[in-house]
Amino acid sequence: MYQILKMEGRAKRGRLSTVHGVIETPVFMNVGTVAAIKGAVSTEDLEGIGTQVELSNTYHLHVRPGDGVVKQMGGLHRFMSWNRPILTDSGGFQVFSLAGLRKIKEEGVYFNSHIDGRGIFMGPEESMQIQSNLASTIAMAFDECAPSKADRSYVQASVERTTRWLERCKRKMGQLNQLEDTINREQLLFGINQGAVYEDIRIEHAKRIREMELDGYAVGGLAVGESHEEMYYILEEVVPHLPVDKPTYLMGVGTPANILEGVERGVDFFDCVYPSRNGRHGHLYTNHGKINLFNARYETDSRPIEEGCACPACRRYSRAYIRHLLKAKEMLGMRLCVLHNLYFYNTMMTEIRDALDVGRFAAYKREKLDKMSTPEV
Repeated sequence: MYQILKMEGRAKRGRLSTVHGVIETPVFMNVGTVAAIKGAVSTEDLEGIGTQVELSNTYHLHVRPGDGVVKQMGGLHRFMSWNRPILTDSGGFQVFSLAGLRKIKEEGVYFNSHIDGRGIFMGPEESMQIQSNLASTIAMAFDECAPSKADRSYVQASVERTTRWLERCKRKMGQLNQLEDTINREQLLFGINQGAVYEDIRIEHAKRIREMELDGYAVGGLAVGESHEEMYYILEEVVPHLPVDKPTYLMGVGTPANILEGVERGVDFFDCVYPSRNGRHGHLYTNHGKINLFNARYETDSRPIEEGCACPACRRYSRAYIRHLLKAKEMLGMRLCVLHNLYFYNTMMTEIRDALDVGRFAAYKREKLDKMSTPEV
């Protein structure tokens, strides 16, 4: 059940109750593609840095170790020893990212595995079955993420097919949640709005899918080549046509500024690989913008990554030491940087929720963006 606790303009402060616990929104989901955060981050680490939701990838877990293996091990929660909510994406993004290894048909998508080249077929029913085997808290509908600058006629046909696929997803999940051997019979289903940068196609699609009475609604196919301004415009046009009383999820986004802009436009859920990916390369988020620990200026810098930060890295280690670890290619350096970045994102979401609780999100957003654009002294 989803309830709105407060609203400030279109910004929502919500709460989604699930079989695996309550999700306070707005929320940033920490991306663990293959049931692990890249950078040697453990389940205990995720708990310690305030992670509410872990996100894993349907396609990748189907390829390795196999969703049948995960089901045999009791589902993804038991497999990775994580007791809080998990969202699994549908494999639809791989229709975009593995464009050279797939063919799209009405029945579904034919892939060649990026690992060993073997043939894989995934359609709406297969995606739902895989996600049911994984037993995630929230399953995403199978869709096509069309390139943002694709031809209008292609996007129109793609969206119509995605709508047909969504109907098949809902029907299949309804069947799976009735089976005795289904691990999580309370699995939720989120549909995905597509339409590239064509706002009229997106609005019409939003109107169609909101009638399906799903558990939540995502805006997909953004942050894949369009400008930030185009993304914000699409959100302004489309989000009002999605149900306000259901969670809204902006897929694959983004930077701290993107998240603040998304919240202002009514988004509840976010995910992105930026904090972990950037962390592994020594690029760290702070309240004064990003810093690159590979810069020589940090070689003898005895300060933590950020003064006052309570993450595991900042509580104990200096910039100089973490820089040394990164230069020496020690895994600990990457691990500490990823932990800091995820902590920064999770803490920012707490600050956003707190600001919404007291009706000062607009002021918080302005202060946060101003501060992040002012380099440290």
